[in-house]
Amino acid sequence: MGKELFGVCPYVTSQKVLTGKWSMLILYHLSDGKVRFNELKRRLPEMTHTTLSRQLKSLEQDGLIERKEYASIPPKVEYSLSPIGEKFKKVLESLEVWGSEYIEFLKEKNI
Repeated sequence: MGKELFGVCPYVTSQKVLTGKWSMLILYHLSDGKVRFNELKRRLPEMTHTTLSRQLKSLEQDGLIERKEYASIPPKVEYSLSPIGEKFKKVLESLEVWGSEYIEFLKEKNI
């Protein structure tokens, strides 16, 4: 069912593109501008080098981020949000508000 709805249903399409465990955090860290690979790795120490690389490739293939490689030694690679990725910033802001409200709910309920 999911395959036939990808590219048709906005919820299925969004869910498919954001399936990676770290996708939203990576997009969040890129929301303020260009970031180099090693800087992303420092910001996300729980993530392995391989996982970060895989997630970045997936986000790039999906068109949410752009990768720019500079011909330098050592190699320099920067990642940034693509134009469609920039539009996701509004979603990140909404998720932050909702997440904060949910954290307060959990505290009130002692969950």
